Amino acid sequence: MNLIDKGRKYLWHPYTQMKDYEERDMLFIDRADGLMLYDQVGRPYFDTISSWWCILHGHNHPTIKAAVHAQLEKLEQVLLAGTTHEPAIILAEKVVSITPPILSRVFYSDNGSTACEIAVKMSLQYWQHTGNPQRSKFIGIERGYHGDTIGTMSLGGVGEFHGAFADMMFESYRIPSPYCYRCPMGQIKESCDLQCLHQLENILAEKSSEIAGIIMEPLIQAAGGMIVYPVRYLKRVAELAGQYNIHLVLDEVATGFGRTGKMFAMEYAGVEPDFLCISKGLTGGVMPLAATLTTDEIYHSFYADYAEGKTFFHGHTYTGNPIGCSAGLGSMQVFEEEKPFELLKKTIPHLHNRMERFLDLPWIGDLRRLGMISALELVKNKETKEGFSTEERVGWKIYLKGLEEGVILRPLGNIVYLWLPISTTVEEIDEIIERTWKVLSDPQNISGWSV
Repeated sequence: MNLIDKGRKYLWHPYTQMKDYEERDMLFIDRADGLMLYDQVGRPYFDTISSWWCILHGHNHPTIKAAVHAQLEKLEQVLLAGTTHEPAIILAEKVVSITPPILSRVFYSDNGSTACEIAVKMSLQYWQHTGNPQRSKFIGIERGYHGDTIGTMSLGGVGEFHGAFADMMFESYRIPSPYCYRCPMGQIKESCDLQCLHQLENILAEKSSEIAGIIMEPLIQAAGGMIVYPVRYLKRVAELAGQYNIHLVLDEVATGFGRTGKMFAMEYAGVEPDFLCISKGLTGGVMPLAATLTTDEIYHSFYADYAEGKTFFHGHTYTGNPIGCSAGLGSMQVFEEEKPFELLKKTIPHLHNRMERFLDLPWIGDLRRLGMISALELVKNKETKEGFSTEERVGWKIYLKGLEEGVILRPLGNIVYLWLPISTTVEEIDEIIERTWKVLSDPQNISGWSV
């Protein structure tokens, strides 16, 4: 039995309908370098989605590899409960130095879902410690996504992902998505008065005494459809959180570390959250690691004699893993030595400009862009904005055609997107755009489209 057949027999893949591969082999990736992934026979593919949005500086970056190798010679794993080690301390210091001054404490975990779950649990326990146990509800946003734990699913708004588990989720408030292309309030993006936030204003005016906080992805709802929304929306949410004294939790798991053109997306709005959740790019995509940053005020509400019962009883076996933290330090070193933000000054406008051509296609309804992220929404009719049905499987067909062109496109329903490493060059952008154009400009590749 070859490896592909063994994989078919033993592996169950995430967010994958396994029946799709009953008679089709999965793409077998053997090695990687820079922006390229290579299969068993050496055929290259552009990793246009950064291997699920985590690869920052390209695959197999020598600086990060060297940091990991060096740490392997010293210490590979130790619990972070009652012990500590150098990589965890130094990485925490560096992360604090690049985030708003109010964020001074770092709690490690091992993935974005748990980083967000930790923020929610810390917030709830903070309000208990400060004599406000009634503050036990959270506010989420439709189309928001914060992970796949029960807690984070309860605060997400992507029903097609989490609908099967609805009976297990806790109750939370939900406000409309700032989905400007399909505005839930029927407004025009350029002239709207953020009517989609009126519901939040009403909830806080009536129920703020029972609200612990609000969680959101700054400037882009990624898994919810690559929905890029205005900076003023984020500013207004932060203003309301401050006005009503609720915690602002920013989920920068996907957007952090330069992907949007700034180190963190929140910088565009100049806001300071009570909790910041990071992962993915924290290690440059090399190792699983996450962190939840918070304030001294929140930290000190837990700081007490053990008998008082204020300890934060949460942890993971690989919390602050030395190798993961070393990979994070390697990524920080790349930022310091290679100064990728200088490259981004050229590549971001070039990417945005090159994407304009897709709007000429009759089945492209909207183009959304933020930093090294670009998304296209496919429609059957530009005037009515009618989308393709699930049964038509337009995304699946585009994915397969993309592989034929040597690009890994993994659409979210009717959304075809590029989520490029911040190391991507102008020349690589041009090649990726040309290959993507070949896929999307051919009517035969668009399910349900008739010329």
